[in-house]
Amino acid sequence: MTDVYELVQGAEKRLQSAFERQEKIAFINERRVLDALRAEPVSPRHFAPTEGYGYDDLGRDALDRVFARALQAEDALVRPQIANGTHAIFLALSGLLEPGDVVFSASGRPYDTLETAVGLSGREPNALSRFGVDFRMADLRETGEEPFDLCAILQGIVDHPEVKMLYVQRSRGYAWRESISVNKMAPLFQKVKEVRPDIIIAVDNCYGEFTEEQEPSAVGADVMMGSLIKNCGGGIAPTGGYIAGRKDLIERISYRLTVPGSGREVGSYAASYRPFFQGLFLAPHTVLQCLKTAMLFGEVFDAMGYDVMPVGDRPRADIVQSIRFKEPKELIAFCKAVQHASPVDSDVTPEPWDMPGYTDPVIMAAGTFVQGATTELSADGPIRPPYAVYMQGGLTYEHGKLALLEVAQAVMEQKEAGER
Repeated sequence: MTDVYELVQGAEKRLQSAFERQEKIAFINERRVLDALRAEPVSPRHFAPTEGYGYDDLGRDALDRVFARALQAEDALVRPQIANGTHAIFLALSGLLEPGDVVFSASGRPYDTLETAVGLSGREPNALSRFGVDFRMADLRETGEEPFDLCAILQGIVDHPEVKMLYVQRSRGYAWRESISVNKMAPLFQKVKEVRPDIIIAVDNCYGEFTEEQEPSAVGADVMMGSLIKNCGGGIAPTGGYIAGRKDLIERISYRLTVPGSGREVGSYAASYRPFFQGLFLAPHTVLQCLKTAMLFGEVFDAMGYDVMPVGDRPRADIVQSIRFKEPKELIAFCKAVQHASPVDSDVTPEPWDMPGYTDPVIMAAGTFVQGATTELSADGPIRPPYAVYMQGGLTYEHGKLALLEVAQAVMEQKEAGER
């Protein structure tokens, strides 16, 4: 592995200024999180489990307020009962939209599982389309610094009162594109509010929290959603999701979360809330570990001659690193090596399979302490051209670097075998 080791060491040296840039961002975000925890102030009584209806649940209510401050929002719903990011997004959309309403996506098609939830693919019971909610979209620009097609977006929402929500997916899903930075969202949100002040701006914030100095809510997003086993859980949260934004909108969504009239006032949790508070406290540092790992993977595979997005040292708006291969066998070798380098289930060999909610076979590597936690080192990709893998996570940079040594070696060997 001498050649691979030298490749990684060289990439690490080239990335030092980029690492320092991200460390400054992590410091800013950690200060905001610490201020949020102290403003409450959080104490051990907030960690206690509750039972039954959950009336006057001090930990649950404090967690909402802390997350709202940390995410620069007026209010938040943070619940272990939210199963994943897609559930948080669907909960927000179904809580805010009614039959006859239209969602307009400024970022093109959503990722696979949300396509099913809104009704763009399949015809599942309770999909938004089955309740008369339509989903329209404008594709992102393929070139240039400005990602949004402003003309198409304005054409789609001006003089269309049925469009009640502008939707933006911050991360890339399984698309070959850059993630969308908060700075790129700000001018779009401002222009949209000028022509449609009544429209609700919703952001799928999954994978993006704490990667930049600000969150979308600080630049005009009315509501944003994410998963606690991604960035905001800091690698500690065992489950859950959040919705943060305007107080009136959060109140309305809470009626969809439980039942109209009761909303956020009910819902107990029989385990400790400590992992959620502690996870948020660790989140800026953990996201930094993920970002440094992603940068290193991008820099090394770029040096190996593969298409990568983003290139190693570019500023980041999510924790995902995309790498494109010429053959599916290289993608599969990549994922198998990630699994082998994991602290959990290292003896398991992942294979492509037909996962629920996806239109193509998908291979997933995730030897994680929390199942599916993408702040832990993981990788996945659909088996369809272009053969791109999407890796993310890394609770520690040291583990990310060790795993990269194995992964790069495995891909090199697979490439050489294919050329023989």
